[in-house]
Order: sequence, then structure tokens, then C-alpha cells
Amino acid sequence: MTIIGWLQILLFFALLLVLTKPLGVYLFRVFESDARPLPRILGPVERVLLKLTGASERREQTWVEYCGALLAFSAVSMLILYGLQRTQHLLPLNPQGLGAVGPELSFNTAASFVANTNWQSYAGESTMSYLTQMVGLAWQNFVSAAAGLGVALALARGFTRRPGPEGAKTLGNFWVDVVRGTLYVLLPISFVVALFFVSQGMLQNFSPYQELTTLEGAKQTLAMGPVASQEVIKMLGTNGGGFFNANSAHPFENPTPLTNLVQMLLIFCIPSALTYTYGRMTGDSKQGWALFAAMSVLFFAGATAAYAAESQPNAAVAASGVAQAGNMEGKEVRYGIPATTLFATVTTDASCGAVNGMHDSFNPLGGLVPLVNMQLGEVIFGGVGAGLYGILIMVVLSVFIAGLMVGRTPEYLGKKIEAKEMKLAMLYVLIFPLFILGLSAVAAVIPQGVSSLNNAGPHGLTEILYAFTSGTANNGSAFAGLNANTPFWNISLGMAMLGGRFLMIVPALAIAGSMVGKKVVPTGPGTFPTNGALFTGLLVSVVIIVGALTFFPALSLSPIVEHFLAGAGKVY
Repeated sequence: MTIIGWLQILLFFALLLVLTKPLGVYLFRVFESDARPLPRILGPVERVLLKLTGASERREQTWVEYCGALLAFSAVSMLILYGLQRTQHLLPLNPQGLGAVGPELSFNTAASFVANTNWQSYAGESTMSYLTQMVGLAWQNFVSAAAGLGVALALARGFTRRPGPEGAKTLGNFWVDVVRGTLYVLLPISFVVALFFVSQGMLQNFSPYQELTTLEGAKQTLAMGPVASQEVIKMLGTNGGGFFNANSAHPFENPTPLTNLVQMLLIFCIPSALTYTYGRMTGDSKQGWALFAAMSVLFFAGATAAYAAESQPNAAVAASGVAQAGNMEGKEVRYGIPATTLFATVTTDASCGAVNGMHDSFNPLGGLVPLVNMQLGEVIFGGVGAGLYGILIMVVLSVFIAGLMVGRTPEYLGKKIEAKEMKLAMLYVLIFPLFILGLSAVAAVIPQGVSSLNNAGPHGLTEILYAFTSGTANNGSAFAGLNANTPFWNISLGMAMLGGRFLMIVPALAIAGSMVGKKVVPTGPGTFPTNGALFTGLLVSVVIIVGALTFFPALSLSPIVEHFLAGAGKVY
């Protein structure tokens, strides 16, 4: 580890901290205030879009109606994206004449992008036409992120709204939240940053692929396409699906160290800002900063561990007698170890999944960090919206534990946490490992699962565990040694992505519906404060304990045992 490397990490976090409050205030104005930005420009567009959907901001929805709208919208979106892939050979903007995508892969990709996962069992430049990339995949990058944003706001409203004499039942309107999230937040930022990306050398064209002759006289095909417009929402919406197979390691997707820094900031900026927005919604900004502090502690722990692990020599290279200053296998020389490990930490803390290096080539403990980041439940800033509603579920568990400590009924923001909310919170927590560990166990013992592995032993198990963790956590990154483009993997991962997204959203919205109508209890001497350092420490502890108790046995058989075997000279 070097001073320059640490300065890169600290610079990134400092810029994130600077962005958090102003963007958080902007999000509050968009969703919770009547004084929305640019009313003369965006106001008329919003009204037209809401009229087309038949929605009205004055007509709010119960949690059941909100959840039903989300599920229906996602189901229709998935069918449209599936059909677009299956018929892309008949549609325009396909200069390479790419054929129809196969049925299993089309299902996997449709599930992936609708679930805001963007797992890719294909190489984008040789599989998807320009039309599919733009109208299908990029569109889902916007609306799936806006849907997650809406769920987070609905849960926040459930905690923060103060009911009148007759109580409260509504949580907002799904269609209004999606329209506003797309129109006021995702589109303007994407437009500005896409122009910046183009200025840095990122592609944005509709040209056919270029046939070139290299200096050695060999022929090479250079892929073209509308990259910048998809790249920005891929990061801002914490989607992660690359236009090219090499993702953000490709110079056309990530040309310079500056674009690398901006991409990482795009991944974290909305999840970070939402903590401040939440604080404003509670009427106490310290509530939001407590969540931000908990996320920051976990972020720095992961960034430090990954950087330290990758600063060590690669065991396989060391066995050949080559001197090393650290593990450069699978990393772009343009970025080096610090920027690559930081990117890996950021992208797996959030549900992004974009990569600028190959996680499969990390040292065992270096590969452990992205895996653990996802298995903690997408709460270290997390995805757009998903990070906030994920950490709020952990807040419910933490408040319950604190209540047991002092012998009082748990309260959060003056509302009692009762048996119903705890059952729903535990359902949310248990769905996650059920998909990851259950499907990993199946894949590790059947021929259809193990036949796709390129590595034996604990590293092969890590590839299986990583795939289902990434899918269920709606992350989308992968250990590259696994061939996932087979019927078994496409279908099983598709189910994991849908389950990890929608089966976890339902109990989260149910908690919101249960909490929104509860009366606020005055603060008393036995009330546990949730806006200070003590609560932040408890929250971090609960996140770690829940993740460790659930996944440590599986991790001990994969990257942890691989670390000790590598130390003993046994490399898989």
C-alpha cells in the first residue's frame, strides 16, 4: 500500500461527502416538496407523462396498491424486453446483422435488467444490437433505478409520516415517483455527464464496426456504438451492465483516470444523498447522518481490506519466481491496484456490478471483500433506493435488539416496532440467504452446475457462491471463470435475480404499510436514541453479525480456505 493509493481513496470519499447534502436536498425537493426544480421546463413534461399513465399526485396508494403497480410494471417491462431480444434481427439499428438472442439468455437478460441487476451472460458487442442496447437495456437502466428509488421513499414515508386522528394508510404513488425520479433526477444528470464522457474519448455513434489492420499486419474488428449514453445511467442507476464485454476495463467505456473517478462517484452519489434526504423527511438530519456514518464505516473496512489483500503478491505468480510489488493480475495498468480495488469495493457496496478489473483474478482475501460486501445485504450505500430500504430494515432489527436490552417495547421515530414488523423484517432477511445458499448448494452437486466451472477446489466453489450472491443481491458482477451462458445457469440466475429483487421488496413495503398509520409515542427516558454514535455502532454490529452468522460457513469453504491453501503453495 502506498500514500498515493490512500490519497485516491480519501479523495473519492471527500468528494462523495461534498455531494451528499446538496444532492440530498435536491432529492427532497423533487419527491417531498411542492417547490420542485425547474417547474417551467420540467413541470409541463411531468404533467403530460402523468396524464399518459393516468396517475395523479393527489391520488396516493396503499402499500398493496404501490406494490401491485411495481410488480405489474416490472412484469410488462420484462415481457417487452424479452420480445425485443428475440426479434432484434428483424428490427433496425443492427448494422452488424446480429441474430435473435436465444430463449434462455433472453429470459436471463430480461430478468437481470428489470431487477436492476444487469448480470450479463453474454458479450454485449457480439450479442445485442444498438436498438436492443438503447431501447431495451438502457431504458430499463432508468426505470428499474427509479422504481427502487420509489420503494425507498415509500418505506421512508412509512416511518416518517405523522398520522392524523384517523391514521394514515398511503405511501405515495408509484407512477408519480417513477416519473419524477426519471425526469428530475436520472435524465438531467445522465445528459450532462454523458457529454463529459464523450469529451474524454468515450464512444457515442451508430457506425458499423470498424475493420482495422494492426501494426503487426493482423486484422482486428473495432466495435462501435452509442456507449456514453448507456455508460452514465449504468453507473448512476447502479445497474452495471457494460456495452462491451470488458465493461469499465474497456477504454471505450472508461477512457481515463478521471472518468474512472467520476464513474465511482456516480455509483455512490444517489445512495449517499438519500441518507440526507431521509434525515430531512424525519425532521432530524442527524437520523440521516447516522445511517451515512454506518455505511461509511463498512465502506472503509472493505476498501482497506481489499487494498491490503491486493498489495500482496499473487501466489501463482510468486511460485514461478517472478518478483511482484502486488497482485496486478486482471487489473488495468492505467488504474493500478488502488483504483481497481477501490472500484471493486464501490461497485459491490452498491448494487452496481460494473468492473474495471477481473475479481476472479484477485487474491483469495481480495476476492472475499466484494463477496462479503454483497452478502451483507446491499446496505453499504447500496443501490439506488435499495441501499436505503435495506439499511432501514437493519435499523428495525437494531432497534428491536436495543429494546430488548432495556426491557421496553422497541420504538423508532416514536413509532412502536411490534411483532408484525419483526416478522416481516425477518422474512426480508431470510429470503436473501435462501436463494444464495440454496441455489449454490444445488449448482455445486449437479452436472449442469459444475460443468461450467473453469477452476476446481475452493476457487470453483467461490465462483458458484459469487454468481448466486451477485444475482440475488442484484449486483451483476461475476467471477469470470464461470461459463454462465447455459440453460441451467441462465434460468437459475434469472430466478435468483427476480427473487432477490421483488420477493424482498414486498415485505419492505408491507413494513411501510404497517408503520405509516401508527401513532407517534412521545420520547421518554427509556427511548433509545437513533441519531448518535452509539446507534451507529449498534447498526454496524447488527449488519456484520447477521451477515457473518449466515454466510461464514460457506465462506470458510471457499475464499478463506483458498487463502490458507495458497499460503501452503497449493494454488487452484
